[in-house]
Amino acid sequence: MSEANRFPSAPPALIQDMTTLISLCESLRDGPWMALDTEFMRTCTYYARLCLVQVATPETIACVDTLALPDIDPLLEVIYAPDLLKVIHAARQDLEVFADIRGIPPAPVFDTQIAASLCGYDDQIGYGTLVEFITGHKLPKLHTRADWEARPLPPDQLHYAADDVRYLRDVYQHLAQKLEGLGRTGWLQEECATLTQPALYRNDPRTAFRRLKQGQSLPPAAQRILLELAAWREHAAQKCNLPRGWVVPDTALVVIALDAPASLDALGQLSGVGGSAARKWGAEILQAVERGREMKAERLWDEPQRLDRRQQALYEQLQERVRAVAEKINISATLLAPRRELLKILSGDTTGALTRGWRRAVIGEELLHLCRNQRDAAEAP
Repeated sequence: MSEANRFPSAPPALIQDMTTLISLCESLRDGPWMALDTEFMRTCTYYARLCLVQVATPETIACVDTLALPDIDPLLEVIYAPDLLKVIHAARQDLEVFADIRGIPPAPVFDTQIAASLCGYDDQIGYGTLVEFITGHKLPKLHTRADWEARPLPPDQLHYAADDVRYLRDVYQHLAQKLEGLGRTGWLQEECATLTQPALYRNDPRTAFRRLKQGQSLPPAAQRILLELAAWREHAAQKCNLPRGWVVPDTALVVIALDAPASLDALGQLSGVGGSAARKWGAEILQAVERGREMKAERLWDEPQRLDRRQQALYEQLQERVRAVAEKINISATLLAPRRELLKILSGDTTGALTRGWRRAVIGEELLHLCRNQRDAAEAP
């Protein structure tokens, strides 16, 4: 039995001074990997406020109180060490927190949720469920909505936080061994390399409109205004460190884009905008509207891809092969070949996930061959 399971209730160390933090970091550097988790709050800010960092190795479990320390630079140096593997469950949000601090996410990463899906577990399996499957330990769900900014942290809340890395050690070792046995370690490395691409964590204001799915139904001229409004709001939210909806709600942006008000009075009368937003941001909103009006009217969202009868038949043939192969290798069909990726190769797009890496080797080459044969048959006299 592992150290993690022999002493499931061992009290975690709470690091609140720089001397102890530096000592912890020196010990973390010695191993090839460490389990990592974060607790943060984002209810009142644009950027997450990091409140706690939990780390574990086979010998150590510690919680770093980021709110009590003047800085966590020694810990960040460890987290960003290129030769230390960071084991994280469902890593996207944790990586985003660190990317906000340093501009890029740390790497390399072993995401246990992705690893589990490549071993035959559900694609979005939760940490508690995975821990129970692998270790037999059932984690409590007492603090899933805790206030991590409150101090002092209650002992049971600190134990809850430590459990997020305590059992992650056993989960990692089990999944790493299973992936190795299946010959899929390289698959996970590919998936995690994609997850740690810096571009994934850049909130470019010029693409912020894509969050506003309601905008797809707007006329082209209104869509251009919406682009400018969404870009302005993203800048304002970042600059003031406020949630986007606290600047102007999504629904109000869509209403403004459609109505295109030319005055503060007209802006203030729109549904959902409110007098306070018009007073605080009115001039900037009207400037964004004007910039949008000056742009050439065009659709920002592509029309949904509609398949003709021949394409639909081929799509169903591709799906059938994906399901058969996925069942054979015991992973989900949606993980192996998501619908959007099937539509890409169906349209002749060779830049998608099915045209490279492990997916191409497992199923992509066969699907590309089916598509080429279908096109050749359709073009034959």
